[in-house]
Amino acid sequence: MFETLTLAALPAADEAIRPAIRALIERAIAGTPADIRARSWLGFDAAFSRELGAAGFLGLTLPKRYGGGERGAFARFIVVEELLSAGAPVAAHWITERQTAPLILNFGTEAQRNRYLPGICRGELIFCIGMSEPGSGSDLASVRTRAERTGSGWRVNGQKIWTTNAQHSDHMIALLRTSGSAEDRHAGLSQMIIDLKAPGVTVRPIVDLTGGAHFCEVFFEDVELPADALIGREGEGWKQVTAELAFERSGPERIYSSVVLLDAWIRHLQASGRADPATAALVGDFTARMGVLRAMSIACTAQLAAGESPAVEAALVKDLGTSLEQQLPIAIGDDLAAHPDEPVDAELYRTLMYVTHIAPSFSLRGGTREILRGIIARGMGLR
Repeated sequence: MFETLTLAALPAADEAIRPAIRALIERAIAGTPADIRARSWLGFDAAFSRELGAAGFLGLTLPKRYGGGERGAFARFIVVEELLSAGAPVAAHWITERQTAPLILNFGTEAQRNRYLPGICRGELIFCIGMSEPGSGSDLASVRTRAERTGSGWRVNGQKIWTTNAQHSDHMIALLRTSGSAEDRHAGLSQMIIDLKAPGVTVRPIVDLTGGAHFCEVFFEDVELPADALIGREGEGWKQVTAELAFERSGPERIYSSVVLLDAWIRHLQASGRADPATAALVGDFTARMGVLRAMSIACTAQLAAGESPAVEAALVKDLGTSLEQQLPIAIGDDLAAHPDEPVDAELYRTLMYVTHIAPSFSLRGGTREILRGIIARGMGLR
């Protein structure tokens, strides 16, 4: 179906970094229960991110002159895989290192690279992404938040929503309309760096079903930006965003959101001694599907390493991956309920409850299932 999705192997030179990152993670999460580690995506620990930066595990793909490791996409894949499979807290650097850094590297000015990239590599600068807006869902092209030219730069008015960790961030990379109207769709969109401490910026956290407040509303009222806030060329924001989303949708983060729960459940099965054919088949099904999705994710990483932008392939991985992630807590809950005489450890129960509550968001972040399937259909020539 997709001729470009070719199986690839992780290079031995990159695999060689796995023991060091694994050891660092093990020290950081020692004694942390599964229900806390299951919050890996949303686990905010700025000190841990700075420790990763000091050890050289952030900005692996960035040039050394900006503080990066000057390695390929495969090295970063291994670090991400180790972080998520262990349930390490990654939120403080997650979006910044994954999306903001390559965006600034590829589209920013030299002054922007020198100003922001070293701090990102050290884990000291935190960015959030301002794409979604009220009433737009995943339809990013219907942006209404506007940046108008002034004598010294830009003036921004509007609102963003579902912005992850805006309350902890130093800056936002915002998709703004610099010309035309929402009806113009992709035309007239630009990306800008906004200092979230600037006058006129208001950040309001949104409490979710789990009791966390990771998403935010962000309001802009006559926010003044300097001329050099613009990233790339005016009007080419949509092109830049689609390249950015390929980084977000294709990685192992679309496979491992529920893996801490899966591990805890398998440990429960081992402790209980249950090894009936139905249970073995269920474990085998999850393991096989995760193996296939991992191979697909590595294939997307190979495309990124080759300088390609696997937008369609990444959408496919994200859609299939989040479907599996959402099915896991339901299937595990059903399995435990089908064996009521089998004691369930309190830690496993808490982990199951958390993942069950947060799982609906898996198919929202990074683009809804409907948006992704539209991208896939266009890639197949069906629309």
